[in-house]
Amino acid sequence: MDMVEAPLGRREKRKQEIRARIEEAAYQLFKDSGIEETSIEQICERADVARRTFYGYFPNKQALLGGLGISRLYSQSEPMLRELTTNFDTTRGRLEAMIDYIEATFAGYQDIDRKLILNAPSAFAHRPEEQKQLGDSSISSFSRLIRAGREMGDVNTEFSPEILATIVVGTLNTLTMSWAIDDSYPIFAKLEEARLIFERLICRGN
Repeated sequence: MDMVEAPLGRREKRKQEIRARIEEAAYQLFKDSGIEETSIEQICERADVARRTFYGYFPNKQALLGGLGISRLYSQSEPMLRELTTNFDTTRGRLEAMIDYIEATFAGYQDIDRKLILNAPSAFAHRPEEQKQLGDSSISSFSRLIRAGREMGDVNTEFSPEILATIVVGTLNTLTMSWAIDDSYPIFAKLEEARLIFERLICRGN
């Protein structure tokens, strides 16, 4: 079963491109100069957007920080799972590659990424419904991967795809937040444990 994404309209694609430009400019400035030392004016200049454009996407710098943190917690799951579904033929292979992908992502993270992840909850302070939507979207993506495995006959049928997906998403989010809070947290050892748990819980033939 392929994961099909509806094509974006030209206007929506343009909006996403501008938002991505603002976020990338801010990320580089935060990394190079520090969060407190970076102004909205500097972000606008680097992103080549007007201040009014910036405020059309983010009401303030704190909201931008939260948005960058959210992208590290949620926004990568859908493209990652599409890639896994395309490139690997078994659920076991997809889960193995998923952990490899996540480990490679953490290997590239820096101290600024910890700070951004810790800022993510603040973005939901007055928008709990958005937090629920993002969480539900991640669970839905993993549920589709598990259902695809059921159709291939290589996934355990004892538990529903939704509860298995909830376990996967909850585990990965907890590991990520633990790493962000504690710079001595053994994230790679914990991801290897998660690899074994996911395979034993989800895959047939263990």
